Amino acid sequence: MGSRVCIGAIVGAHGIRGAVRVKSFTADPLDVAAYGPVEDEAGKRRFTLKVMGEIKDHVLVSVEGVTDRNAAEALKGTGLYVSRDLLPPTEEDEFLYSDLVGLKVLGTDGSVIGTVKGVANYGAGDLLDIARPGQGSLLVPFTKAAVPEVDVGKGQVVVDPPAYAEDDEGDGASEAGREPTERSEGRRLRQNKKGGQDER
Repeated sequence: MGSRVCIGAIVGAHGIRGAVRVKSFTADPLDVAAYGPVEDEAGKRRFTLKVMGEIKDHVLVSVEGVTDRNAAEALKGTGLYVSRDLLPPTEEDEFLYSDLVGLKVLGTDGSVIGTVKGVANYGAGDLLDIARPGQGSLLVPFTKAAVPEVDVGKGQVVVDPPAYAEDDEGDGASEAGREPTERSEGRRLRQNKKGGQDER
């Protein structure tokens, strides 16, 4: 587990006064500014955010010190990170997205399948995107039936992929992990201040 968690990403500018559009990864999208200053992935830049509202699937945010569109556009693609210590402890059967990435994936027979490289959601629930050496990606629903065991402490998950999972690999899998989500059918993912109790 890393010491920081990505809670959002700047996806573009809005207007001419320096506002930005943020893809929030928190259960309540407006909580993206609830943890105090955020940092970029390298930890070299800090930003103080103020939520201005929502537009479509994004949160409108003002960034302290950013006052024009050019400066806002320069931030496009910036991930927004906070210390893991700022987040409340996870509850039973509740996981942070960042805890899952990098876990070893085992089959129910103990065989090594690959590694979790991300979490995808195309509208029907969360999917673990599993990188398999020499075989491409495998998308598995993040439900108790398909993922009966998650042991972050041991650094592994056990999966029992449904028969159709093999058909899900391909171009779509390459997008997995780009937009982590908090809601799962059967398990919970959370990166939020208030605890996101979305049950499956």
